Amino acid sequence: MVRRDAEKIYVGKQRNNHSLVQESINDLLARLAKSGKRVVRLKGGDPFIFGRGGEEIETLFKENINFQVVPGITAASGCATYAGIPLTHRDHAQSCTFITGHLKNNTINLNWQQLAAPNQTIVIYMGLVGLEIICASMIQYGAPEDLPIALIQQGTTHNQRVLTGTLSTMSKKLKAQSIQAPTLFIIGTVVALHDTLKWFQPDKDIEL
Repeated sequence: MVRRDAEKIYVGKQRNNHSLVQESINDLLARLAKSGKRVVRLKGGDPFIFGRGGEEIETLFKENINFQVVPGITAASGCATYAGIPLTHRDHAQSCTFITGHLKNNTINLNWQQLAAPNQTIVIYMGLVGLEIICASMIQYGAPEDLPIALIQQGTTHNQRVLTGTLSTMSKKLKAQSIQAPTLFIIGTVVALHDTLKWFQPDKDIEL
């Protein structure tokens, strides 16, 4: 929807493949704006949920650059909706927690006791590599081994796939699959509703 003569600069990120580091993106926004250009920073999803939008506007504040933020729909809401998995449900989950599964030094520092508590939904961003650690840690801290978990691949698009399993089976069974980022994980008994409520079916779901 941008003007045909607009300059488009790709600054996307994939695991271990960042076209620009975050600090360079921050500086680029400020530099282009201060040169008199009208700048749009377009992100997929919500810039304030693991999108590092806060860091970017901190730079703009420091440089006295006027801006506005147009919120997007976070991946947790979009992917869950398109997978037919309500994030909250009075019979299953009275709270929902968003976490990042990003590994640091091959570890994940999270409040496992809280995450293993019942009657909630856990949504994991960037969790593909660290899934085995996450599942094992939740089981260690009391979550049932058969607690349902869903992986949503390329959610809300026609390439969407929904793979379901349990804490004890998912990481092993995913190794036999060809998974294409981006992905999102949902953990909780709400995942059991997927079979009944899946309304968006670009292709037949794979049940693990």
